This record gives sequence, structure tokens and C-alpha cells, in this order.
Amino acid sequence: MPSRPPPRYVVRPHDAASQRRYLLWLGLAWLGSVLLVAVIVAFAVGEWKGVVPRIADRRHLRELTTQNEDLKQQVANLQRSQQVTDVATKALRETISQRDEEISGLRADLSFYSRLVGGDAQREGLKVQEVSLQPVPHSQAWNLAISLTQNIKRDDDTSGTTTISVEGLRNNKVEQLDWSTLGDASEKAGIPFRFRYFQQLHATIALPSDFQPTRLHVTVQPENGDPVSRAVAWNDALSSPTTNNQGDTTDAQP
Repeated sequence: MPSRPPPRYVVRPHDAASQRRYLLWLGLAWLGSVLLVAVIVAFAVGEWKGVVPRIADRRHLRELTTQNEDLKQQVANLQRSQQVTDVATKALRETISQRDEEISGLRADLSFYSRLVGGDAQREGLKVQEVSLQPVPHSQAWNLAISLTQNIKRDDDTSGTTTISVEGLRNNKVEQLDWSTLGDASEKAGIPFRFRYFQQLHATIALPSDFQPTRLHVTVQPENGDPVSRAVAWNDALSSPTTNNQGDTTDAQP
């Protein structure tokens, strides 16, 4: 008997319960995957929200640090520039002060020699030309220099004595110290002089510690003729040689 070929279709009984279980597991797996994706996305978004401000803060911090360094450098440059300016200004002031002193000295010399050579100028007799003071360090003493001149034509020398008195304040009262209390005991009569055209006299005077000087009075007494007197402010004589060009002296015509 010939063999029969296998059937092309197999009929199996339908299992509805198994299919429902399969669909249920498939839905649960899909829902779980959706929840997992949602959790991952939420975590990633939260982390990014925290990272972005930190990146911005770091960038802002770097900008502030750079600006701070630039400002520090600008301040340092300005300080150095100010120091250079201060040094240059100080040097300029010292130079101007030195030039002023040189000009004052040259003017004094010009006045002094103009008086001697005279030219067509008026011939004058004995005169207190310059008065200057210099303090003696660590003491109440002062070195005094007085220049006497005359340009009148003479055949002999002029001689005599010079005395100094100092006007000032003591205990808020005006007081004048005479030469006898100021000068050398060996020159009680005054500082002697003898010259034909000019001479510079030197002396040292000592002041009481409670005495505040304000003015010098110089009196020149020639042997033949009227005395010559001149008053000079203490500070003027102290700051620089005071040249007589103000007409504040009473001249003698020997």
C-alpha cells in the first residue's frame, strides 16, 4: 500500500490564556522601559541644570580674576608713575631753589661791585652792604657776617667800630639785647674795621634760650663822621645774605 505524504497544515488547538499572558508581559516590559527612560531623562536633566550654573560661575570667576589682575597692574603702574613724578618734582624744586640762591647771590655781588666801581652812579659814603646769619649747631649761638662798603674817592682808609643789638620777645614782651651782652668780651667797644673800599666783619653772638629774635640792628661808628645804622629782619638775614638796596640805611659821609 503506498505511503501517504505528511499533511501541509497542522491543526492545533487555540490557547487564549497563554496569548493573554504573553501580551500582558509584553505591555509590562514596555511600560517598564518607558518608566526607565523617564527616570534616566529626569536624572540627566537635573544633573545638566546643576552643571550649567557651575560652568557659568567658573567662567564668571575667571573673568573677575582677570579683571582684578588688570586693575592691580594698573594701580601698580600708577603708583610707579606717581613715585617718578614725585622724585622729578622734588629734584626740580631743589634745582629751582639752588638757582634762586645763585641768582640772589649774583644780584648781591652785582650790587656790591656796582657800588664799588660806581661809574656815573652817585658817589656814596660808608654803608652796611650785606648782613647774614648762620646758626651754630647744637647751641644758641649765631655766626654773623657784615659787609661794609664805600665808593667815595678817598686818599686814606676809613676806620671805626661796629656794634650789633638784637630785638626780640621774652615772656611776651619786647626786649632789645645790646652788644655788651651779645659779643666777645674782648670787643666791648665794638668790632673794629679799617678799609678803603670794602671789608667783611665776622662775629659770633649768643642769645638766651628763652629769647625769640625778630630783628637785627647794626650800627657803624667811623672815627671821623656820623654813625651809620641799619635794621634787618632776623629771618631775612638768616635765609640769605641781605643786600642793602632798599634805602633802609642811614649813611655817613666821612
